[in-house]
Amino acid sequence: MSDEVWKRDEVQSPCINICVIHPESRLCTGCLRSIDEISAWSRMSIEARNAIMAELPTRAGVLSKRRGGRAARLKRKL
Repeated sequence: MSDEVWKRDEVQSPCINICVIHPESRLCTGCLRSIDEISAWSRMSIEARNAIMAELPTRAGVLSKRRGGRAARLKRKL
């Protein structure tokens, strides 16, 4: 018995299971997609998915580095 779902020729999701939305850019820090792109991904055309996938590498510079989170705040208090 073959399962046609696994044989579809579709663009795979860029999700890497690090799902944290950056507060300023509103992009996921894991896959670099916007919240709207993430929620609409399964309904998008192959062309729309390909366009987003092509743009993702350019988005990496948009995210600013975090400054240490909780550990950095604790050090400042000492």
